[in-house]
Amino acid sequence: MTAAPVRTPCIGICSTTSVGDWVCRGCKRYSTEVIGWISFDEAEKAAVMRRIDKLNTQILEGKFSIDSEEELKAGMRRLSVPFDAALSPFCWLHNLLKKAHHRIESLDGFGVSVRPEFSQMSLGELEKQVEEEILALTQAHAERYRVA
Repeated sequence: MTAAPVRTPCIGICSTTSVGDWVCRGCKRYSTEVIGWISFDEAEKAAVMRRIDKLNTQILEGKFSIDSEEELKAGMRRLSVPFDAALSPFCWLHNLLKKAHHRIESLDGFGVSVRPEFSQMSLGELEKQVEEEILALTQAHAERYRVA
């Protein structure tokens, strides 16, 4: 049985091509990865996806609890937010926060709860904090491993 091709992590918020950012505000790939994605082999794509999955999970699991993957999937589909079922539900949650935090007031009905120490923050504030932390971690990773 052959493994399924690695899907692009693009969620339609590309800031590397539209704004010139070094790290995409949507999918968190480096600009060189966005530009070169189509020429990457499956192993290279999988390596990028493992990094994105690991870094997103590292930040998000400290702020949220995934109580029901099925509810999260259903909510993502309801709002037409793309997600890759092969990745961690925390990556799905990242996509939800990026694409829909302005359309929802809470995560009720999404199978996700906010950890108590962050429960007083609005979804918009949480999304902003998550983004800042993921971007900082992604940049630190790039500097450590001399990416791009």
